[in-house]
Amino acid sequence: MIYGNVEGVRNSILNELERIYDFKIPKYSVCIEEVVNKISEITTFLDREISVAIDRKGSVKSVAIGDSTSVEMPLIDISEKKLSGVRIIHTHPNGASNLSALDISALLKLKLDCIVAVGVSEGKVTDLSLGYCFVEDENLIAEEEKNLSLEAVLGLNILDRINHIEDIIRSNNVFEDYSEKAIIVGCDSEESLDELDELTRACDIPVITRVFQNRSKIDAAYYIGSGKVNEIATLRQTYRANLVIFDDELSGSQVRNLEEAIGTKVIDRTTLILEIFARRAKTREAKIQVELAQLKYRLTRLSGLGTVLSRTGGGIGTRGPGEKKLETDRRHIREEIYDLSSELKKIKKNRETQREKRNKQNIPQISLVGYTNAGKSTLRNTLCDMAASRDTVNKEKVFEADMLFATLDTTTRAITLLDNRIATLTDTVGFVRKLPHDLVEAFKSTLEEVIFSDILCHVVDTSSPYAQEQIYAVEEVLAELGVRDKPIILVLNKIDKTTTDALEAIKEKNNQYTIVEISARNNVNLEGLLKEIGNTLPNKMRDIEVLVPYSDQHMVAFLHRNGKVVEEEYKEDGTYIKAVVDEEIYNKSKEYELQV
Repeated sequence: MIYGNVEGVRNSILNELERIYDFKIPKYSVCIEEVVNKISEITTFLDREISVAIDRKGSVKSVAIGDSTSVEMPLIDISEKKLSGVRIIHTHPNGASNLSALDISALLKLKLDCIVAVGVSEGKVTDLSLGYCFVEDENLIAEEEKNLSLEAVLGLNILDRINHIEDIIRSNNVFEDYSEKAIIVGCDSEESLDELDELTRACDIPVITRVFQNRSKIDAAYYIGSGKVNEIATLRQTYRANLVIFDDELSGSQVRNLEEAIGTKVIDRTTLILEIFARRAKTREAKIQVELAQLKYRLTRLSGLGTVLSRTGGGIGTRGPGEKKLETDRRHIREEIYDLSSELKKIKKNRETQREKRNKQNIPQISLVGYTNAGKSTLRNTLCDMAASRDTVNKEKVFEADMLFATLDTTTRAITLLDNRIATLTDTVGFVRKLPHDLVEAFKSTLEEVIFSDILCHVVDTSSPYAQEQIYAVEEVLAELGVRDKPIILVLNKIDKTTTDALEAIKEKNNQYTIVEISARNNVNLEGLLKEIGNTLPNKMRDIEVLVPYSDQHMVAFLHRNGKVVEEEYKEDGTYIKAVVDEEIYNKSKEYELQV
């Protein structure tokens, strides 16, 4: 039986592949020349990889059309202190024999005796690469020997090497380290690469080293230059890194080419941000939005994504909608996108109902916006502690932490301003440069709270060396949402962590805004912020003094329910009330108003 993707392959070719099962390979040999020549010949004809699995007795166990992961094999736990007893020989039609990310992933996950990649070009074998498991500091790792001749590989006594490796495994407490160790790569600026470093650490992945290349033109095949690709491949082997993260969005073909050349999993900034969002999303709405963004991103890249979607790839970038194999039907993904979009519309309708209710009550709406990790959630929690209305005293705080994208879920709470007006305070998801377009689209319903706000508090992390660039990035997103004309207060946060000179420089460049300096963590000048919010908010309320006859006491109860009673006194003619009310309540109580 021939495994893998046999669709469209002639029966004559399948019969030739079936004959490979008749070959008997010497136990000590990796393979024999006849098998290598046969799979090379068929690879050239089909322009597809051919994989052959051989057991330690020298019998061919399976033949597959496709890469090394096309061979179905049971996963062996390293605690069994042995290897799988199977070696895989497969072809690379592109002529490069270097082990790909999928090859190395399969080698370690399946505990193969060894894996051999045969570079094939125009029907001829160019060279071979050999990979096998090894142990270093009690970790199971992959060792690779590149650019070997066919004679060198066929002359190798593979049994001696396998026995040596298994002896080491048996004599050590070997464990498999599936944790990610990343190399980050950028072409934009060192500043952007710094942010990618933070994003990577926000995903709990250590950055082993970083590579920067200043390029005026992007390479269509690799995004960066081929020389830099070879440098990264060397760094990957030196530092035992198993993930390379690029600072810009890559096409599916670029991901595939880079994985083949570097020999490990490659993802881009967009995939990383989507992974962070998938981990942090808590509410049903946020989870739907993330899943929607992931599906849209993957829909156009199904033919290019390799390790991220593979059976043995695992790791980062596989949360949310789950692993999507290359043969996944695009129509099925589109149906999922349609269903999720419909569900989001229902949630949006609920949000509109809540907003209409607040509008009817003439409650001013304040939104905290800003770059990720600017301190919005800390400010929101502190303001709610200071000025919480009695209805929200026991409401749960939002999560706050010194990390990028700590908050993904929009929360709205009522606060009491210094002039006794009730207002709503909304904490929104933070912005970031190069925010994936699909993510901006998916989070439009969340950002609607910003669109319908009466005032925006743009929170800035003044301790960041890139504070001004972050301000520009937020302004771009606000312009995209069409809210630049709303009243905006520039809230300079973390003033306890910055210098006077840095603060003055920010104020000078942004003097078109009303500016308030605070420290949300240390409770500095928050009353000043509340006062400025009160001064900036349009006052839809008015003071009223009424004398309600004792025969109309229902009006007293009405004013208590719908207005803010400042003073109340029982007099001979009725109940005297001084209150703050909106226009609708004023009109209903106008007949009782005292003429001054």
